[in-house]
Amino acid sequence: MEYDERLALFRQTRLNPFDRGEEEDGPQGGKTPPQHEARPELFSGSRTHSSDRTMDLGLAEDHFSRPMGSFVASDIEQLKLAIEECKKLILELPEHSERQKDTVVKLIHLRLKLQELKDPEEDEPNLRILLEHRFSKEKSKSVKQTCDKCSTIIWGLIQTWYTCTGCYYRCHSKCMNLITKPCVRSKVSHQSEYELSICPEIGLDRQDYRCAECRTPISLRGVPSEARQCDYTGQYYCSTCHWNDTAIVPARVIHNWEFEPRKVCRSSLRYLALMMSRPVLKLKEINPLLFNFVEELVEIRKLRQDILLMKPYFITCKEAMEARLLLQLQDRQHFVENDDMYSLQDLIDISSGRLSCSLTEIHTTFAKHIKLDCERCQAKGFVCELCKEGDILFPFDSHTSVCHDCSAVFHRDCYYDNSTTCPRCARMTERKQDEVSDVKDA
Repeated sequence: MEYDERLALFRQTRLNPFDRGEEEDGPQGGKTPPQHEARPELFSGSRTHSSDRTMDLGLAEDHFSRPMGSFVASDIEQLKLAIEECKKLILELPEHSERQKDTVVKLIHLRLKLQELKDPEEDEPNLRILLEHRFSKEKSKSVKQTCDKCSTIIWGLIQTWYTCTGCYYRCHSKCMNLITKPCVRSKVSHQSEYELSICPEIGLDRQDYRCAECRTPISLRGVPSEARQCDYTGQYYCSTCHWNDTAIVPARVIHNWEFEPRKVCRSSLRYLALMMSRPVLKLKEINPLLFNFVEELVEIRKLRQDILLMKPYFITCKEAMEARLLLQLQDRQHFVENDDMYSLQDLIDISSGRLSCSLTEIHTTFAKHIKLDCERCQAKGFVCELCKEGDILFPFDSHTSVCHDCSAVFHRDCYYDNSTTCPRCARMTERKQDEVSDVKDA
């Protein structure tokens, strides 16, 4: 039986296997001998009382009462002997019998008690700082967590454990002094950039056939420990530092537009998770050809350029400031700052189509405020000075063109059909020349 199945069995049976094997009244009113005298009498023949189902594996000590004071080494040794006795008895009893189930329950609690003696509860501090980790003491009693240092289960019921508030590194209290890896968040803060080469492998020989993180001896044959490659760093790690977790690798996205998760080590997994929403990818410099092959990128770039043209209207509009329209992009603040920086999460959402839908909706809301809802913003529109016809124009309209020098707005067809300079620029140039002439004349 698996250990989780045995624990589930304990919760279902709801027995009390902790009663001591003291002398009880027998069926005939006499005294029954202590149960530890003979192993065949670990179980009573009568099942009319719950106490008849209790077991004492030859120990007079009550190991399941609340520990008072410190335990000596003999207590641990006695528990180990009781555990071994339980194991032997489980193998001897009939499969799936009631006696075997009771013994399994007993074994579970003997092991829990042994673990508690080895790792007693102490007055641990709520916050500990180590190698730039900020470890916070956890109060959860969940048993579904795994220690990132020793790779074993964290038994929240009887063990103290901590989580780093920066990189979410989890470990037992007893494992904290063994940690050698600094907090990944410090790396994100000091060096916010990705490895942009696809799986830059250097070979086990360059690593001296040791884990890139903990320096444990490794090999591809699994002797003494299996070598596992991280697709992000290209280096090899042991099974303690590489749990075969998967993540989307930025280099494969940028160069191949590939979003299939790849196996990465634990430190890379945490680093990629913390970097996910950081806008550090300048695509037009890293891979400008990507815009020629991914139509969605071109669409998103146009929407972002329009939003940047709308921003001046909002920061000078009282109604827009009160409505906090720009806060609709608070999760992607870089969209109102530039149009060329992307985060890995942006690219993932572009590939799935989620970003296009949400950004189009925000774009529509912004345009509606400027062109229909707000009179102040409407007053800042333009009239085409080349044809002097049509409605009020705005720089983010799809059928307009904007002068790069003075930001005047024209119909696209009018601006391209006229080879003359921008009328507004011409007036400004003439005005400056008149001012210079007036100064000379004076």
